[in-house]
Amino acid sequence: MSKRVLGIDPGTGICGFGIIEFAKRKQPRMVTAGVITTPAHTPTADRLLDIYESLEQIIAETNPDEVSIEKLFFNQNITTGITVAEARGVCMLVAKKNNLPIYEYTPLQIKQTMTGYGRAGKKEMQESVRQFLNMKEIVKPDDAADALAAAITHALMTRIQYRD
Repeated sequence: MSKRVLGIDPGTGICGFGIIEFAKRKQPRMVTAGVITTPAHTPTADRLLDIYESLEQIIAETNPDEVSIEKLFFNQNITTGITVAEARGVCMLVAKKNNLPIYEYTPLQIKQTMTGYGRAGKKEMQESVRQFLNMKEIVKPDDAADALAAAITHALMTRIQYRD
């Protein structure tokens, strides 16, 4: 049997998602990855509803077992941080509504797990995801790669247990 982890890189304008399937004695594989985008000048409530409905559909189509979401890290722009926090809350609500366990990891934890370096850049992260999943090309855009990295981090940090 296998286990699927939905990784989420939350954002209001761009919300990355990626699902990885882990199975005993098999190479982990990407099921799907992409981004949910919302128009910049749309009211926040409408953008959050779009993220909610999109994630509901992704969960219904891919049937993940667990969710790994990036914890919020405030850098300098508090306004952006607030809207990202709102999107993150919506992502967590969708996961909870679907009875999925939620695991949270800081950007530092994800970068250290994936590259061994907590200040790794976007290209390094994309390359680490590519290598881990044994893919020919890097995953684009970087928000989707970051979501996959969150899923991989969860699997590595918990030494994921497979269903029998």
